[in-house]
Amino acid sequence: MRIGLYPGTFDPITLGHMDIIRRAAALVDRLVIGVAINRDKGPMFSLEERVAMVEAETSPLAQAAGVEIIAHPFENLLIDCAHDVGAGIIIRGLRAVADFEYEYQMVGMNRQLDDSIETVFLMAEAQHQAIASKLVKEIARLGGDVNKFVTPTVAEALSQKLA
Repeated sequence: MRIGLYPGTFDPITLGHMDIIRRAAALVDRLVIGVAINRDKGPMFSLEERVAMVEAETSPLAQAAGVEIIAHPFENLLIDCAHDVGAGIIIRGLRAVADFEYEYQMVGMNRQLDDSIETVFLMAEAQHQAIASKLVKEIARLGGDVNKFVTPTVAEALSQKLA
């Protein structure tokens, strides 16, 4: 069984994330969405809220693709999380060259920790390349329309969180 791990903070999950998840699901039998606790980033949504959003947004995709997609909170090293869930592949989404430079360093470090786990990069589709959770939260905070960047359910969760 091919198990892939797609890690991130998902604060909140965006259409860019969903694009990567949809395409990653075609590569594996089970896709684990690693929801990072990452207290240093000061997430807007609690871990429980982010896991629930990931589960709600990916459930229809899992059914349509015929692949198991599960949300898995983690706070340890990414490579240790990969071991915990039995992943042989780490999936990373790229938006721009700056993403690649950071990710390149991460792959090098992860390969030093365990060279049996491969990292696969998926480029975001052109219409999603500018989407970043941080920017979506800022637009929402300033009263802008985020419907081009997130699903209606996530837009409503942002609205309620900021009310």
